[in-house]
Amino acid sequence: MKFKIIDMKKFIKTLILTLIVIFFFIFILINTTYSRTEVKYKEEYIYQGDTLWSMVQKESNSNLYIKGRDIRDVIQEIRRINNINNENLKIGQKILIPTI
Repeated sequence: MKFKIIDMKKFIKTLILTLIVIFFFIFILINTTYSRTEVKYKEEYIYQGDTLWSMVQKESNSNLYIKGRDIRDVIQEIRRINNINNENLKIGQKILIPTI
């Protein structure tokens, strides 16, 4: 079966538009969002030498909520959730870490 292209410009425009639409839908399907996923909270206790940075780094390997996100954004969120205004964490203090 052979097809003959009558209007090459129209064919190319249609082909480009089709490819753009396909790539747009692929991007939307690949882009993972957790906005519809229920966020749970894991309780962690502060030990000597712990910092929020070190705690988030440890969690980043196993916690899907943290994985792939900027560590600074996660730390700011943990501060907001736990009402932490400064760097001074107390040994034995319980904090909540978001998880999925």
